[in-house]
Amino acid sequence: MPAPPILAPALALLPDFALILLGAGLRRGLHLGDHFWSGLEKLIYFVLFPALLFNGLVRTRIDWSAAGPLLAVTMGAMLTGMVLGYGAKLFRLTPISFASQYQCAFRFNSYIGLAVAGKLYGTPGIAAMAIVVGLMVPPANMAAVWMLARHGEASVWRELAKNPLILATVAGTLANVGGFQPPEVMSQFLGRLGEAAIALGLLAVGAGLRTGQAKVGVGGAAAAAYLLAVKLVAMPLATLGLIRWSGISGVYADVALVFAALPTASSAFILAQRMGGDGPRVAWLISVGTVLGMLTLPFWVALR
Repeated sequence: MPAPPILAPALALLPDFALILLGAGLRRGLHLGDHFWSGLEKLIYFVLFPALLFNGLVRTRIDWSAAGPLLAVTMGAMLTGMVLGYGAKLFRLTPISFASQYQCAFRFNSYIGLAVAGKLYGTPGIAAMAIVVGLMVPPANMAAVWMLARHGEASVWRELAKNPLILATVAGTLANVGGFQPPEVMSQFLGRLGEAAIALGLLAVGAGLRTGQAKVGVGGAAAAAYLLAVKLVAMPLATLGLIRWSGISGVYADVALVFAALPTASSAFILAQRMGGDGPRVAWLISVGTVLGMLTLPFWVALR
């Protein structure tokens, strides 16, 4: 008997969410230490995911006339999160705490996004999400750094220029436009790296879950609930309207909706820590958002 429509996406995404939970269990059960997980995250970020992005782009015929509306919809979704995120100021957070948590209203977890897009559409889904990730990372990072700028120093342009996900997207896009076809050996090599990227990336997401390191308090809990609602409810809801308004459909419509429904990336915690922000609260917010995202993301996918 086939699963009910509302349960089908949840069942389809269950293996990916199981990897996240496994990562959380492995960190606590095997006691591998922070150095192991830090090294794994670097391997994923600098080698495995760039290979996945590049390979997905060069292997897929991209309809650039439809990609334009896709990017317009995803930018509209991100702007929704940025504007509504300012509402967290109403909860009387300290300036540094607000600046730190504000980015959780619109930043997104690329690992989960690419895994879900690949699950739904295979290589074409990965290619579409790669374009979105590559072009949405710069404005997301700039907005987050700008909000935290008064509390620390960082060269956002230097960071963006060295971002391996952006570099891989640019290289893959240029190769796609130029008609480059990688040799079979190269294609298989990149494919093997990409396969490792999905599994290890989701394990790393789970290993990064931290739900007990911050004293949130009543006001902080209200602000956290508001920001979670913006990221996991308001952004996807606005995206559904933008999808209908723009007329995009198929893989691009689904990728736009998945992008809008993604929980916040762990890089938000790293940025807050590096720039003297409220790292523990950001870590708590990311962790709770990731767990809730396992429930909300299948719901939005079912509405696509």
